[in-house]
Amino acid sequence: MTRTAEYEIVRRLAAPPADVYAAWTQPERFARWFGPRIFTTPADRVVLDVRPGGAWRATLVGEEGFEVTLHGVYREVAGPGRLVFTTGDPDNPGEGPASVATLTLDEHEGGTAMRFHQFGVNTDEEHAEQAKQGWLEFFDRLDEHLAGQATSSKVSSRP
Repeated sequence: MTRTAEYEIVRRLAAPPADVYAAWTQPERFARWFGPRIFTTPADRVVLDVRPGGAWRATLVGEEGFEVTLHGVYREVAGPGRLVFTTGDPDNPGEGPASVATLTLDEHEGGTAMRFHQFGVNTDEEHAEQAKQGWLEFFDRLDEHLAGQATSSKVSSRP
């Protein structure tokens, strides 16, 4: 029997929705925040074909050459407010976990309210909690990336 689990994470980010969307859809920006801190995500190992039916793939590289590749397909693209994508193939997951993630970005008090909902198949509550903790770390890094972008913009716009 297929096990299912789901959760939602809401974050307030101090950047406009268009900047947050760009961090999710531009490989060079995505690479700066996607993955746990113990990994790097080389931009040349990120593919984001951001269109319905387009594939995404990111290879995370750890110590001593250890690699893990995450991948999926975009189901819905309505930027800069909404992305729906899979991790793995939830329609045919085999024995492994797979999921559908829905990202919504709404303007909120000069920044963005980011809502991330993930529904997993072949996923028990323990795996879902581990995935949620992973995303929380990713989103901490996203927040840091966006803060760095804002600082860079302010510095480069000075006369």
